[in-house]
Amino acid sequence: MKWTKSKLINGAVLVFLMLYLFTPVGFYIKVQINSLLSFSPSALASEEQERLTDYQWPLKKQKGGGFNLEENRGKVVLLNFWATWCAPCVAEMPSFQKLYDRYSKKVEFVFLASDTEQKVGAFLHKKNYTFPVYFAQTKAPDQLSHKSIPTTYIIDRKGNIVLKEVGTANWNSDMVSNLLDELLKEQYP
Repeated sequence: MKWTKSKLINGAVLVFLMLYLFTPVGFYIKVQINSLLSFSPSALASEEQERLTDYQWPLKKQKGGGFNLEENRGKVVLLNFWATWCAPCVAEMPSFQKLYDRYSKKVEFVFLASDTEQKVGAFLHKKNYTFPVYFAQTKAPDQLSHKSIPTTYIIDRKGNIVLKEVGTANWNSDMVSNLLDELLKEQYP
């Protein structure tokens, strides 16, 4: 068989596609592309905001024990749905860790993993992430339903969903910091 230029190009494209689709190298490439293409999220206009009416949602802590979202009523909450196998989710985790490092004493962070506890634990340990991870025990409240991951919500003290972002975002941005600072100034009724 004679190797022509077009056969070599086709072979190289096929090898690249195989690497991209079926190996850890491809997952790494997807994470890097998502990181490069992530921008700061935007807050919802006040007329687009919904109020979270049902805080009753039992969760399991990654490090053991129970938790209910009700415990966060009256607090500023950042809630993120993610998984270790989701390249866009993994891409935004470094910015989440930086945001968590800055706001963990003021904002309640709830990272909901769609994965096994073992995989999540290994992932967090490998990456040295310290943010709190939970596992849903029941279906999410209707206002927090989502069709894809990552999906992130920021909820103010009154229960208003002031930000909903689907897809990768840069969470360690001035916009997010300014939004959180403003929300933290508000008093709970």
